[in-house]
Amino acid sequence: MKKRVLYIEDDPEIGQWVHDELERRGYAVEWLLSGEEAAERVGQADLVVLDVMLPGLDGYTVGQRLKKEAPGVPVLMLSARTSVDDKLQGLKFADDYLTKPFHPDELAARLEVLLRRYGRHEGRTIRLEHLEVSPELQTVVDGQTGEEILLTPKQLQILLYFVRNPNRILTKEQIYEAVWGDPYLEGDKSVMVHIRYLREKIERDPGNPTIIETIRGIGYRVKQ
Repeated sequence: MKKRVLYIEDDPEIGQWVHDELERRGYAVEWLLSGEEAAERVGQADLVVLDVMLPGLDGYTVGQRLKKEAPGVPVLMLSARTSVDDKLQGLKFADDYLTKPFHPDELAARLEVLLRRYGRHEGRTIRLEHLEVSPELQTVVDGQTGEEILLTPKQLQILLYFVRNPNRILTKEQIYEAVWGDPYLEGDKSVMVHIRYLREKIERDPGNPTIIETIRGIGYRVKQ
């Protein structure tokens, strides 16, 4: 499965070049021209490449919001600013900082390092009580019986979204916008219904769930 890069860059020439280089190297790239919608998209990304100079919200502000939204997704900052102060400001929240101009080989190498550091590589299995979840293979196996648990696409996406945001309380609005990709409409019960059916497949006792916890009045959480 291709690694998913959320790329935020407003310069069309640089953006097209980086987009094409990463796609050529096997990444699936979603390119945004500003950071306005980034928080809604980061939950579906394996990593973020973020330019500092953006229209509206600057890259530092966007990056801090993304880290708050999805702390488990690594962020690489791109900038023409080379001063130590600028780098230190970026590295307060970002995982790496690359100055322009740069060679695409260096960018690709740094992305691979971030993916390894965060464990998002082929074959990684995440244990959730009796479950063995493989984000890359997109499989869920009962570790005690060895049988694969078959989930619907939406159920799988919800579970993987929890896995990408471990130990974090997620609201139904966040889950809906990350999984469905549309703005949440007040009163929509799609998330609640899908989580109920998901629990019936993965919990030992769906009436007393221990994998997907309900945080009353706020949302849901999966501990790792």
